[in-house]
Amino acid sequence: MPDDLNPKQKEAVEYGQGPLLIVAGAGSGKTKTLTSRLAYLIAKKNIDPKKILAITFTNKAADEMKERVRKTLESQKIKISHDPFVGTFHSFGAGILRKESRAFGRSVSYSIFDNDDSLSLIKKILKNFNIGTGTHAPAALMKEFSRIKDELLNAENFMDSKKSESVWYLFGEYEKSLEKNNAFDFDDLIEKPVRLFQKNPDILLRYQKQYEYILVDEYQDINTAQYWLIKLLAGSHRNLNVVGDDQQAIYGFRHADFRNFLNFEKDWPKTKVVFLEQNYRSTKNIIESSSEVISHNLMQKPKTLWTGNDEGALVRVTEHNDEFSEADFIVQTALLHIRQGQNVGILYRTNAQSRPLEQLFLEYGIPYNLFGALTFYERKEIKDVVAALRYASNPKDSVSLERLEKNFNKKPYLALKENLPAKAQGQPSKIIDYFIKETGYVELLKKNYPNYLERMENIQELLSFSVQFNDLASFLEKISLASPLDLTKPKRDKKNMSGANLMTIHIAKGLEFDAVFLAGANDGILPHQRSFSSGDDIEEERRLMYVAMTRAKKDLYLNFFGAPSRFLSEIPSGKIEFTGERSLDDEDRYIEYN
Repeated sequence: MPDDLNPKQKEAVEYGQGPLLIVAGAGSGKTKTLTSRLAYLIAKKNIDPKKILAITFTNKAADEMKERVRKTLESQKIKISHDPFVGTFHSFGAGILRKESRAFGRSVSYSIFDNDDSLSLIKKILKNFNIGTGTHAPAALMKEFSRIKDELLNAENFMDSKKSESVWYLFGEYEKSLEKNNAFDFDDLIEKPVRLFQKNPDILLRYQKQYEYILVDEYQDINTAQYWLIKLLAGSHRNLNVVGDDQQAIYGFRHADFRNFLNFEKDWPKTKVVFLEQNYRSTKNIIESSSEVISHNLMQKPKTLWTGNDEGALVRVTEHNDEFSEADFIVQTALLHIRQGQNVGILYRTNAQSRPLEQLFLEYGIPYNLFGALTFYERKEIKDVVAALRYASNPKDSVSLERLEKNFNKKPYLALKENLPAKAQGQPSKIIDYFIKETGYVELLKKNYPNYLERMENIQELLSFSVQFNDLASFLEKISLASPLDLTKPKRDKKNMSGANLMTIHIAKGLEFDAVFLAGANDGILPHQRSFSSGDDIEEERRLMYVAMTRAKKDLYLNFFGAPSRFLSEIPSGKIEFTGERSLDDEDRYIEYN
């Protein structure tokens, strides 16, 4: 095991059997601890790697964990014949459904529908029933269908009004349409295995015997379906190790319920609890300021975060006249840090806040990285190619077929419809080549898009990636399971994260920067005005503020215009350096919320 584990990390790594809860504060080395624990089970406890299941939320996190485990085992000259399963909830669920697809009326060549596919299916259902979007908005329906699956709802606990009765009926039609298309949506990849295990104890027992040790990262972010998937799998042996931080639970809008983290000891009696409270990332001023803010939340597992780092600079709180003067200050001050060789994170609550920042970066001619914009697999040219691949693999996929019919003239469309299924056993790269030639896709791009060279480069990137796969099913599963978090999360290498990096606080979770600038620390933005009527929502907004503050290693700038965020008044006054465009004579007015 790594020689530089601190005593608490080592205590967690070397724990024996039974449930283990690792409460990991911000910047406390949770990934290092979890990967060391996984390697320890293999190297010191001689656990068969095939018996270990390690679950993360993103493919990037899974890849990082695999690499760390590999290096740890190599350093001890330990060779293994099989790798443990290290992957996302959704990739694990997809693997189960490949083996058990017949239980849901699907074949092994099923498609995985993304949000656009699901939305198209819902629109078709509404059209078939002659239901106008004024009665049921397709996007709202999709959100409700997702909630039904994420929270494992049934008719009895869902229907509380006449409108909900119609939603439940349409949900049934949606489920029938998915089956008819030989498809699962993204939520199915968790919900369907849970339903399968609940109804078939023999199948559950088989998977319980297969995975005798289960490790889960970011446990505070699991939803009800994910909770039950883990609970069922670990129910017989109880060798469940989870790590997380309830103070960084910020995904309630995705149906995550951090109470699963808080209630872990009730769910699993005789749990070993280890607190990781030493922060290796930030200065003392940043740690003490952010800790004081988060201490105002009632729903939490209290911890005392501390650091051996220097005191560092005070937290800079700055008032501005409006969003443009705020953006101007951020851009010019960020440039000073960039010139010193530091990487800078510019964070905000909502994507719309990037507009004035981007405008100022462009006006000053300063390069920047923007994260969270249109992702690779959401681009039109990529979705066209993937639609052809999905139809080749699954001719029942009417959504993909309709995309081909809509986007191409009759002759190439009919050729694709007739010939693609016969090519499904071939290499993905050859199918892509066929699609490009049959449709004259390069010429279409040149004719219709000024940025056709960029779009052709995207297709070439997909083609280059496809060469790594010999079969279409594996390739489609890989690209289908690229989660939204993966597609928007910046790479963690220093080259990629140099300079100015613009992103929402949600995307920044798990990252760190030398200097952090928070834009819009206003009441109504952070906390968002939608949260004002709910104490639980205010607490999640405060966790967002905490996440933003703890991304900073050395310098933290909190900016506002108009009404200051109530969270600013929770920072100890001795930790703040206050500046503003208006008079400082009545400084308390800006840092106290009445």
